[in-house]
Amino acid sequence: MDIRSLRCFQMVAREANFTRAAEKLHLAQPAVSMSIKRLESELGLTLFHRNERRISLTDEGERLLLHADKIVQAVADAELEMQELTGLTRGQVRVGIPSMLGSYYLPELLMGFRHSFPALQLSVVEGGTTHIRRQIEQGSLDIGIVVDYGETDELERVHLMQVETLVCVSPDHPFASQTSVSYPAFLDEELVLFKEGFFHRQVTEQLAKSYHVTPKISFETNLIPLIQSVVRHGFGISALLKPAIDDARDLIGIPFDEPLLFNLSIAWRQQSYLSQANKAFVDYLLEHSPATAAHTSNR
Repeated sequence: MDIRSLRCFQMVAREANFTRAAEKLHLAQPAVSMSIKRLESELGLTLFHRNERRISLTDEGERLLLHADKIVQAVADAELEMQELTGLTRGQVRVGIPSMLGSYYLPELLMGFRHSFPALQLSVVEGGTTHIRRQIEQGSLDIGIVVDYGETDELERVHLMQVETLVCVSPDHPFASQTSVSYPAFLDEELVLFKEGFFHRQVTEQLAKSYHVTPKISFETNLIPLIQSVVRHGFGISALLKPAIDDARDLIGIPFDEPLLFNLSIAWRQQSYLSQANKAFVDYLLEHSPATAAHTSNR
């Protein structure tokens, strides 16, 4: 069982298709098929259910994939660390950022990092916290900005900043004249929310569960301008970060009775090798984040 066979197996499992896996690996499709057959023969196991339309992992294949992910990532980490010891820095940072944060809190930080480290390539992927966590664990992303709920998983975390979510309404909505809004009152409205997997959606569903109600989701989209427009025209209300409400100019942001605060952390895989480029990125964010700047100015 060699690393090349495991890489082929991992990609076929991810793509559920030999042809697409071969394209991703830059190999001929017959070569990928032969690699899988050799691996199955070596192990004495069938790793895939095969039919004309699609393939899927067998129970044995599912078990092997858990090991393959760890082995392939460990080899990649080792190769990178050895390259950096000889001065061959990869020079790439792959970071996942939720859309609202990427739009309103981090642009200046990202541009500042690129200005400070022009030789490094910065690749930013937008997604929900759930998706970002999964991508980090699979090795598709090096680092992510995630909402920290204090749960235990396979990620290392360093606190970055705390943000508050406000109720977002149109100026003629009854809530607009209030100084705060209760959770039950918010949940009783028609809601405009992000799609599943985003922390903005997750917290609403958690609140609804705690109050034993079903949220009335009238519209779901990950496009912030569309959320703003739907709220503006009175087809629902939402909960957004303050900069996203201020950006609309004509919308109103109202705190919840109990402030809805989120701790944001920089996350990466536990016990993985963090490249020099990624270390530089983490250090830059921690040094220049709004929370750090505010703390420094108050000393």
